[in-house]
Amino acid sequence: MNRSLRTCVVAPMTTSGRAYPWRVPVRFAGKTGHVVLDQIRTIDRERAVRRLGTLDASTATQVLEVLAEMFAP
Repeated sequence: MNRSLRTCVVAPMTTSGRAYPWRVPVRFAGKTGHVVLDQIRTIDRERAVRRLGTLDASTATQVLEVLAEMFAP
């Protein structure tokens, strides 16, 4: 979907705040924090100034598992 539209779906990362079951711990660019899945949003690609990188496979899998649980009927 992100490849086809002028928008992209993003989940912010925080380095502060509490750990919740819907926040995935992450170490990225030398910082420890959480992927904040309770604040996913769609933004216009023009707002994404530059790509900072990607999550490692293990963290990406964990994000997908939490999202599946969040949206399960």
